This record gives sequence, structure tokens and C-alpha cells, in this order.
Amino acid sequence: MYQQLKEMTLPQQVEFLTRQLVGIDSVNGTAGEGAIADSLKEILQSFPYFIQNPNQVWEKKVPNDPYRKNIFALVKGKGSPTHTVIFHSHIDTVGIEDFGHLKQDAFNPDQIEQFFKTYELDKDVQRDANSGDWMFGRGSVDMKSGAAVHLANVLYFSEHAEELDGNILLMFNPDEESQHKGIISAIPELKRLKEEHGLEFISAINDDFITPLYENDPHRYIYTGAAGKILPSFYIYGREAHVGDTLSGVDPNFVAAELTRRIHNNLELSENIEGEMTLPPTCLQQRDTKKFYSVQTATSSYLYFNYFLFELSAKEVMDKLIAIATDACVDVEAHLSKQYEEFLKRTGLPGKKMSWHLEVTSLADFMKELVAQGIPAYEVAKKVQRENKEMEARELCFKIVEELQNWDPYKKPRVIIFFAPPYLPHNYLNQSNERDAEILKSVKETLVEMEQVTGETFALKKFFPYLADGSFLSLHESDEELSSLINNFPEWDSIYPVPVNEIRGLNIPSINVGVYGKDGHKWTERVYKPYTFHVLPIVIRTMAINLLKKKLSNPELSERQYEEPIRI
Repeated sequence: MYQQLKEMTLPQQVEFLTRQLVGIDSVNGTAGEGAIADSLKEILQSFPYFIQNPNQVWEKKVPNDPYRKNIFALVKGKGSPTHTVIFHSHIDTVGIEDFGHLKQDAFNPDQIEQFFKTYELDKDVQRDANSGDWMFGRGSVDMKSGAAVHLANVLYFSEHAEELDGNILLMFNPDEESQHKGIISAIPELKRLKEEHGLEFISAINDDFITPLYENDPHRYIYTGAAGKILPSFYIYGREAHVGDTLSGVDPNFVAAELTRRIHNNLELSENIEGEMTLPPTCLQQRDTKKFYSVQTATSSYLYFNYFLFELSAKEVMDKLIAIATDACVDVEAHLSKQYEEFLKRTGLPGKKMSWHLEVTSLADFMKELVAQGIPAYEVAKKVQRENKEMEARELCFKIVEELQNWDPYKKPRVIIFFAPPYLPHNYLNQSNERDAEILKSVKETLVEMEQVTGETFALKKFFPYLADGSFLSLHESDEELSSLINNFPEWDSIYPVPVNEIRGLNIPSINVGVYGKDGHKWTERVYKPYTFHVLPIVIRTMAINLLKKKLSNPELSERQYEEPIRI
């Protein structure tokens, strides 16, 4: 590959590499994730620098996965042997079902472009296709072009190591579009590099895609952090009834509907951070557990929400949702009681003493309650997990909670709130921290310089508004906040073992300096070539050089001498 690249200009290199990578089907969860990792490794191994230093390109397989692997490459500069900036990108894509009859061309940018040149149903897409300034195809903007930009810059630095006052560590990760197994499994390797070879990670630069936030938006957005995410889940255990006697029951679907009404797209639950695009919680699933038709009401219901974390912790989210659920259940109880009284008034029946009370509890508190009754709650949870390892992760979490509820001798109607995967930490710069303040200053200085050089208009934001692997490089929660997360997450260590202590120990800020395009995750996905191929590589290159010049790491650690070369 190097023989083809060496005769090209930088924009030509990035476009060529993007086409090569888009042409590889690396849909999440398929063998293609392994194929693109192998291709990236081969490209890197063709660079003269890595021919001379073959141990500085390597792979780490994702545990218990037949295809996925992380690819690493290290370029050592002429300055500090420890200061290191990470370049990272994900290499998987979402599926291609949305391409419909064009699925066979989803990975062919030229064919898709030709189709859209005559596509009258979307004038914006048609205009872009005819301009020649956009590259189409699955993964073009999310984010094969990002991997191409990093590859081109690593090639540059491998031939101009004297410009680096430190090192560049390149990291390509699979499975960003699903469970983030790539970046999570890369954490131990970053920890090893830090402990065994003294690498000090100044910052990471991700180049996940950015997009206009409104019509004719002139800005190129740079994000100094990444939003987190949690999946608060509600197991609602009611009291079943025959359809001829439903007023005596507690329908979990009715409770679920009330919770959805109060939580779904509720902007009062969205963090209000000046200048940031923060999003409210969204219901992703609401269904009962009936398997077939019958005239009995449902016994229980499942409900979960996508909940973005910007500055809030999981503990704060749990506290908010317990309060909301408690209020909702009080209103449900009052409503059901009122309906029953009205029914008795209409029918003249004597009625009987009834209760529609629902208890609201966190999973952690419920398990403590069971243990206090002599029930082996923790052993029950482990047994369910052990016997259902192949079950979809969220379904497995609900099954564990359901089995715990089955052990309750009182069979009380209740709402049990817990967390299910995925969980992504929030990663952001804390300006009260000296290192973070210096990073922010360096980023701002770089953007001022780049505006003058390129004529682009940059806008600096705190949180990348979508989910990104950079979330897993730093963690801000206290021990108490982490305990609230983990203790309310069924079988955390087995179902979703995020190495929180290792992440907190690394504490690597991740700056997103992204490729620019439109319609990520849509069949009209496309990347804007003039910015992404011409401007962005220079912006990232300059930012990396400036960050390393700042010497932002721990001074005490920086003074250590490493006479032995780094061996991978």
C-alpha cells in the first residue's frame, strides 16, 4: 500500500484510503470487523517506519470474540520518550438494510453517487451528489474517513518524527456501534503501556463524524469531551386479574404507560448546560411479559430508557427516577382506587377492602431486603446469569430481576429500578484541574491558528452529542457514585464488565476533531471531501504537535529517564 500512497498528496492519500476502507464490509457483529482490522494492520506494516520497527504495530484480540481485534501502532518522536497523544477511530459500521435494493452497492461510493445524481426525492442529496464534493457509501462518514485521516497522519509522522515532542499511539477499535467491546478491551493494553513502558497519555484525539446542527450551519464543531449514557430499566410487577375483574388488579402496563409519560422526552430531565446540545431520556422498550393471548392481564412489564449523562452521575439519575416512579405510583394508586369506588357506586355492589399500592425500590435495596429475609439473592442472580449466558444482555438483566421478584414471599406489586447495558462514562475537561485547563488552552490556540490558515469557522463545544468510544478513556465518578451504578446493575462483572478502576487510573481526555458529513446511519450517508480530506488532517496534526509541546503530564513522572527502548 505504501508504494501507492507515497506518490500522492495528503488529500489524495486520505481519499484513496477512505475508498479502500469503505469497500470493506465491516458491519458490526460480522466477520468483516476482523477483515478490516487485518487490512489496516497490513497497510501500517507497509510503511517503511514499521518495516524497520515491526514490533510497533500489533493487534489485541477482543476476548471471547471470534472476529474482533484492536489494532495499535506506535510512532516515537524525537522529544520526550513518554509523552503520548492517542489517535483513535472505530472501524465497524451499522448494517445496510436501509439501502434496500441498493444493498449490493452500499460499499461502492461511485455507484451510490451515480444513483443519487438522479434522485429527485431529496434535492439536497441530489445536489451534493452532482457537486463532486461528497463521497457516499456505508461508513464514508461514520467513520472510515476518520480512520483514513489518522492513517495518513501516522504515515506523515513516521517520516517526520522530529516534529513530535513525544509519541503518537494509533488505536483502531471494533464494536463501537454496539457494545463498545473494542475500546473496553483496549483499556488493559493502555494500562500495560503506561505501567510497563511509562507512556503518559496527554490526550486522545478521536475523529468521529460531525455534522451541521441547523440549516446552513457554517461551523466545524470540535468537542472537548463525550457524553455518557446509561440505560435505566424498570421491572414492574403488578397483580394479574381476569378481564371480568380488572378493577381488582394492578396492571403493569398501565404503570409502565404512566412512567413513559413522565420520563420519555421530558426536557426537565435533560441537563441544561449553556451552549451544549443536551438530549432528554427516550423510551427504547415498553412491553409486558405475556407470551400468548389470554383473558388474564399481564403479570409484569419491562421498560427501559436511553438516558444521556453529561455532568450527572448514575447515582443522581437513580435518585431522580426513584422520586418520579414513587410519585407516578401514588397517582396510579389514587386513580385505581377512584375507579373502583365509581364502579361500586354504579353497580351497587358492596365491594371489598382493596389496595393498589406499589412499592418503588432500587435493585440494590431490593436485594438487601431479600437477604434480610434469608433469601440468597446474590446466589440467585449468579445462577440465572450462569444458566442464560447466551441471552441478549438486556433480556438477561430483566430475567435476573424477575427471578429475584419470584422469590419474594409476599408477592407485593412493585417497581424495581436498575441499570442495564450499555453504560458509557462521561468524559470531559474539568477547567478547575490544571492539566485539563492547559489542554483546553492548547486546543483553543490550535483552532485560532487553524482558522487563520484554513479560513474555516470552528466552534468549541464541551460534549460530543452522540455516543463515542472516547467516553471509556476517563471516569469522573466518586467511589459512592460508582457503587450506586454497579450495585444496581445485575451481575455487572459478568454481563458488562467495564474496567472502571483502570479507566479512572488512565484518566485520558478525548478530544473529538471529526470528519464532516451528513446523514450518519442513513443510506444517504456522505462525507464532505474539501474539509475532511484537505483541512482536517492538518488540524489534527497541528493539535497533536501542540499538545505534546505543552508537556501537560505529571512533572514528577516526566523527569523519569527511560534508557531502554519501548518494546511492544
